[in-house]
Amino acid sequence: MASTATAFWVVEPGRGALRQEPLGDPAPGEVLVNARYSAVSRGTETLVFTGRVPESEYDRMRCPFQAGVFPGPVKYGYCSVGALEDGTDVFCLHPHQDRYVVPRESVHPIPDGVPPARAVLAANMETALNALWDSGIGPGDRLAVVGLGVVGLLIGYLSARMPGTEVLGIDVDSRRRPVAEKLGIGFAATASGDTDADVVVHASGTAAGLETALSLAGIEATVLEASWHGAGPVAIPLGAAFHSRRLTLRSTQVGMVAPSRRPRWSHGRRLAKALDLLADPTLDVLINGESAFTSLPETMAALADGSRPALCHRIRYEG
Repeated sequence: MASTATAFWVVEPGRGALRQEPLGDPAPGEVLVNARYSAVSRGTETLVFTGRVPESEYDRMRCPFQAGVFPGPVKYGYCSVGALEDGTDVFCLHPHQDRYVVPRESVHPIPDGVPPARAVLAANMETALNALWDSGIGPGDRLAVVGLGVVGLLIGYLSARMPGTEVLGIDVDSRRRPVAEKLGIGFAATASGDTDADVVVHASGTAAGLETALSLAGIEATVLEASWHGAGPVAIPLGAAFHSRRLTLRSTQVGMVAPSRRPRWSHGRRLAKALDLLADPTLDVLINGESAFTSLPETMAALADGSRPALCHRIRYEG
């Protein structure tokens, strides 16, 4: 029997709305998911919300189960946690929607020991895990992370658990200090010229942050660009010590499994591991905002303009 679902749409840049849409019964091989939580991926989703996806990236930026097209109307998002009809808690890369039908292979059971409310971090953890593989960081290395949003913090968190690794997080927002320290990451508000890092991860989303990242890299070190800058141009200072230090600047992006793991790891295996890595209760410190799904249009606007600051903002679905 056909029914309806409610989903969040970016109607046009800077304006969102909740819309009802028809929802059919699951066909063989499909499941119905009743959403419990979702989360706003602030970096990418605010770029989508404000219409800053470059036209050249419209196809590559599509997320699973996206509807509509950029710059809008578009239904976008990928951090959904819900329950199946048998009560199984699952994670799905799905836009913000209270009920949805998807192929069974698109949902991933949440492991025992990972609360559903924390599982909204799975997509961010998957991104951090892939970046760690791309970075080549190993035991004993000195790592600097510039920009302590959720992805930057998770990269630092994973790296700090390698034997002997030294991790320094740098962010102009001093409110990130207690969060970083709880995750085992050193903190500095400004860069020091004597860092001499083996690997630098840039995750601030700003040109100034990238300049800082390049200044922290040691001789023949790698600077990993984890930010996505959208349609905005970014100036890169390659005229200073970039060449004399023989630095490597490389990108990381979660759309493909890192080359070092690609022959053996599928997207499904990587996401399952990301869910396993969320068993640590310390990670709850990353979720410092929550609101009801019914207020998501207003919440998304406030997150985009910075009037509602949060690391990971969780969306709660009633009933």
